[in-house]
Amino acid sequence: MSISATEVKFDDATMWVSLSDGRILGVPLAWFPRLLAASPADLLKYELSSAGIHWEDLDEDISVAGLLAGRGDQTRSTALAAE
Repeated sequence: MSISATEVKFDDATMWVSLSDGRILGVPLAWFPRLLAASPADLLKYELSSAGIHWEDLDEDISVAGLLAGRGDQTRSTALAAE
């Protein structure tokens, strides 16, 4: 069974991702600096695919597998992301 994102919502500090199996993941925006710095309008300009979520204007791609594994932004080192 392949699990995909069906909807994405945001509050001030969290990205909420609804999954095709009925789960809803709450992910801290701090895990994804590009999303954290984005305007509310830019956050809503996402595209869903079978593998994840894409923001063309923000140059951000997040896989559902990565979210389920608890991984944040993989483009920065762990030491930098923790600061």
